[in-house]
Amino acid sequence: MIRQIDLADGVNNSMFKEYRQDELWLVEFYAPWCAYCHTFEPIWYEVGAELKSLGSPVNVGKIDTTEHTSIASEFNIRGYPTIKLFKGDLSFDYKGPRTKDAIIEFTNRVSGPVVRPLSSVQLFQHVMSRHDLIFVYIGGESLLKKEYYKAATEYIVHTYFFSASKEILPKAVTLQDVPVVAVFKDGTYYLYNEFLDGDLSSWINRERFPSYFQIDSFSLYQMGEQSKLVALAVVDEKNPSEESIRYKTLMERLSTEYRDHYKSDYQFGYMDGNEYINGLIMGEVAIPSIIVLNMTIDGYCLPESKIETIEDLLRFLNSVLDGSTSLLGGNGFLQCTKRIFFKAKSTVVSMFQTAPIFSCFVCGLPVGIAVMVIWATCTAVPANDEKPEEGAPASPALDAHGKKATELQPGSTEKTSEAKKED
Repeated sequence: MIRQIDLADGVNNSMFKEYRQDELWLVEFYAPWCAYCHTFEPIWYEVGAELKSLGSPVNVGKIDTTEHTSIASEFNIRGYPTIKLFKGDLSFDYKGPRTKDAIIEFTNRVSGPVVRPLSSVQLFQHVMSRHDLIFVYIGGESLLKKEYYKAATEYIVHTYFFSASKEILPKAVTLQDVPVVAVFKDGTYYLYNEFLDGDLSSWINRERFPSYFQIDSFSLYQMGEQSKLVALAVVDEKNPSEESIRYKTLMERLSTEYRDHYKSDYQFGYMDGNEYINGLIMGEVAIPSIIVLNMTIDGYCLPESKIETIEDLLRFLNSVLDGSTSLLGGNGFLQCTKRIFFKAKSTVVSMFQTAPIFSCFVCGLPVGIAVMVIWATCTAVPANDEKPEEGAPASPALDAHGKKATELQPGSTEKTSEAKKED
C-alpha cells in the first residue's frame, strides 16, 4: 500500500537512505518560496492518490530543500520542483510535463524491470498497440545484449525497452541475422548497424523520438543532448489556419520522404503556440512559421522568404546545413547575460500571476529590511558628534600627563601647586 508522507518532517540523510534501500520512492524536491511548487502541489497529491488506487508499490513523498539542505546538495537539486524516482542505490530524474498522467506513466515504466521480456506474439502486439515507440533486443546471450541492458538503464526514463525471440516477431519483420536491436516507430522498424550507426547508446539517443511528432518544451529541452537540429512548424492548434495546416503537412511529408537523407541532421515536429520559442529566442515568432533550432547552443534560423512548397522547405533546410542562412542567438556572453535577465523577469511575472500575495511578501520582505537598514544608518548620530546640553558643564580637560586638570570654582580657597611653592 502506498504511503503519502511529507519527508520534510524529521528525516535526515541516513534515515532517507534507509527508506529507499528496500522500497521504491517517488519524491518531489520543493522550496516553500517557489510559486511553481505551490501550483504543482494539487497535481502531486493526485499522483499519490492515483498510484495508491492502482496498487503501486511506489511510495510518494516530498522533501523541503530549505530544511534538508544536505539531501538537496547530495542529489544536486538546482530547480523546483524536481522529481526523482529512487530504486535502491539508483535515482532517475523525471524531465517530462508536470501532469498527473505523464508522471504516473514515468513511474510505472521506471519502477518496473529495465528490460521487459515479450514471450508471445499476442503480448508483442499488445505492447505495440499501447506505445508509439519501443526498443527490442532480439536474440540470445551476447556482448550486444550487455550493451543493450546498460543503455536501457540510462534511457529507461525516456522510453520502453524489451527483449524477444525471433519467433514472436510479426511476419513483416525481416532479419538478416541475430542478435540485433530494433526500434519500432512511425509504423515501421529500423535495425541498429554497428558499422553505420556508431555505438549503441548514441544510436538509441538519436532514435528515441518519433520522426515527426508534437514537440513540447520538455522534449525540446531534451534535444539539447543530441547533435540534431530541430525543424519546427510553430502553429496554433486551437485556431488552425490554412497556412498552419500547410506547414504541418509539409514538415510531416518531409520527415517521411526524406528521413534517410536527414536522419542524422534533423528532428522534425510541430509546436502548439509560440510562448516557449519566444522565451528561447527572446523575441516574437509569428504564428504560423517555420524555424530551425540548435538546442545545443540555443541558436536558431528563420527562412528569409516565405515557405510555399516542399522545395522551398528543402532549400531552407539545406541552407541551414551549408551555413548560407545566418545563425541567430547562441550562447555567447552577451546572449547568456541577456537570457538571465529575460528569464528572471519572466519568473517574477509568472510568480505574481500565480501567487500574487505570496510573491508580494517574498519580494517585499528583503526590500523592507533594506529600507530599514538604510534609514537606521542615515539617522544614527555618531558618539563623537554629541554636544553638551546648554548650561551643562563641559567635560574636564586633561593635562600633559593625561590627568584631569583641577577646576576652580568661583570663591574656592584651594591653591595650585605653583602658589604652594611661592608660600
